[in-house]
Amino acid sequence: MPVPKRKTSKSVGRKRRTHQKTSAPNVSTCSECGEPKEMHRACKACGTYKGRKVIQIDED
Repeated sequence: MPVPKRKTSKSVGRKRRTHQKTSAPNVSTCSECGEPKEMHRACKACGTYKGRKVIQIDED
């Protein structure tokens, strides 16, 4: 089994990991109420998804 000849330095390891980062979620506007919402998720403000009411929202 191959073994590294030298220790990998911190800077080399960190440079290799620069592409492994999270990105911000994509946000769109709800077609019913116009509030910002995550893509492919039901709207938290009005409870609709693709024009259908899927969540019952209590308005207090």
